[in-house]
Amino acid sequence: MLKTVTFTLMHFCIAFAVTYALTGSVAIGGLVAAIEPLCNSVGFYFHEKVWQRFERRPKSAESIPRHAWLHHQA
Repeated sequence: MLKTVTFTLMHFCIAFAVTYALTGSVAIGGLVAAIEPLCNSVGFYFHEKVWQRFERRPKSAESIPRHAWLHHQA
């Protein structure tokens, strides 16, 4: 969870800086910086959860390429 929080803070700063540089408006920069990273962080959290489930799946025989037997002949 700490990774998600630090990512959110970094993203907030980047979003504000880019929006402010493009618009010159502190208000718009603040609005975009508050909304966009928050949405992105929620997406990032669930993206990590999906990948954790994917990485825990046991490897099946189907994941071995069919041509693998070629590399194991004597």
